[in-house]
Amino acid sequence: MARVTRTVIVRSTKLPRKVFRVFVELEGMYRNMIEQLTMYAVRNNIKSFTKLKALKYRELRKLYPQLPSHYVYTACQDASARTKSFTRLKKLGLAEREYPEIRKVSIWLDDHLWKLNGLTSIRIATHKGWVTVESDPHRQYWRYVNRGWKLASEAKIKLDKRNKQLIIYLTFVREVEEYKPRGFLSVDANENNITILLDGIAYLFETNTEKLVLGYYYRRKRIQERYDKLYGVKSRIKRKVIRKFKERKKKNDIKWKIANIIVRTAYERRYAIVLEKLGKKPANSMIKRIRDKQLRHRIFQASFRGIQRAIEEKAREYGVPVIYKPPKGTSTMCPIHNVPIIYNDGSRIGRCSKGGELWHRDVAACWNLLFKALRGDGSHAPSPAGHIPVDVSPMPLGTNATHDPTRVPRAVWARWKSLEATPNNPKITGMTL
Repeated sequence: MARVTRTVIVRSTKLPRKVFRVFVELEGMYRNMIEQLTMYAVRNNIKSFTKLKALKYRELRKLYPQLPSHYVYTACQDASARTKSFTRLKKLGLAEREYPEIRKVSIWLDDHLWKLNGLTSIRIATHKGWVTVESDPHRQYWRYVNRGWKLASEAKIKLDKRNKQLIIYLTFVREVEEYKPRGFLSVDANENNITILLDGIAYLFETNTEKLVLGYYYRRKRIQERYDKLYGVKSRIKRKVIRKFKERKKKNDIKWKIANIIVRTAYERRYAIVLEKLGKKPANSMIKRIRDKQLRHRIFQASFRGIQRAIEEKAREYGVPVIYKPPKGTSTMCPIHNVPIIYNDGSRIGRCSKGGELWHRDVAACWNLLFKALRGDGSHAPSPAGHIPVDVSPMPLGTNATHDPTRVPRAVWARWKSLEATPNNPKITGMTL
C-alpha cells in the first residue's frame, strides 16, 4: 500500500469586514514570528524544527499571548523549512542576501487550529476565537470528496487582500495498492511529441513544444532588450512583465493532460507503464556536444523528466505500476533483428541495416522498451518477429514506412474527454477512450 497525497486550492467567499480584519492581524503576527525565527535559525545555523521550537517557544508565547499556542509550532516548522532552503541555495552560491527575505506568507495550520465544518466551510482558531469561513469549492475538490479521499490534518491559508478572500490549501490522502500487471504500455518522450505503444499500435501525441519554447524565447528576448535600455539590467519592472508569461502553465497543462490519458488507458487494461530511465538531469548529457545556444535552450526547456514525473504522480493515484528500462539503443536498434537502424539527413524514419524495414524512430523506441520489459519480468521473452506485423524480407528503396505511428494532433487529445469514439475517427477509436 502506498500513501498518495494531493493538494487542492479552494477560495473562500468574500469575507465580512470584521472577519477580514481578524485575518489581517493574524497574518501580521504570524509574519513577525516567521521573520524572527528565520533570522535566528540562519544566524545560529539551526535547521531542526524541534531544536528551534525548544529555544524560541517560551519567548514567542510571551510576545503573543493572545495567539493559540500551536501557531508557534507551525511557525517553527515554516521557519525551519525556509532555513533549510536558504542554506542549500547559499552553498550553491545562489543566495544574494545574507539572510532570507520573507515576501509571501502562508499560515500553516495543524489539527488544533482548524476544523472542517460540513463540506463547504471551515473553522479556524484565531486570537479572537474560532472563526467560521465559508468556502466556494470547485469541481476538483468534489472529485476527491466523491472518490473517498480523506482530508489530512494539516492545511494552509493565505490572505488575498485585493479580493478580501482566504486562499485555502487542503491536502487529500488515500491509500492505494498497486495491481499485478497483465501487460505493458511503453512510452517514449521527445521534444515535440509523446509516443505510446498500446496493443501493437503506436500513437504519437503531438505537443509542438519547440514552437512554444521558441515563441516565448524570442518574446522574452525582445522585452529584455527593451527594458534593459529603459530601466537597466536589474529592473524590477522587467521581471514583473516576464513573470506574467504563461509558458510554464501551458507546459504543465500539456504534461498533465497527456499523463492523464496514458495512466487511465493503462489502468483500464491493468497494464504497467514502461519508461526510459533517464536519470536526474538528462539534458546535461544531451547538450555536451551542442554549441547552438538556441538548441541548448530548447533541450533544457523540453523537460523530458517533467512528463515522466507527471506520469509517475498520476500512476500513484491509480495504483498503476511504473517500470524503468535503460534507454541505450532504444531508437537506433531494430526491434526485430537487433541491428542498427540507418537514418539519413536527420530524418526520423530509418531503414533496418539487415531486413530493410522502415522504422519511425519513436515507434522503434516503444517496441524496444516493450521487449526490455518483457525480458525483465521473469517470463520467457517472446520473439519480436512474432509480435510485430511485418514482412521481414528486404524492402525496395522508396517504399512507404511500414512502422509509422498514428498521429494524434494536439487539438484532438487536449479535449479527448468530450469526444466520442466513432468509426469515422480511427485515432480516438484506437485509443478506446
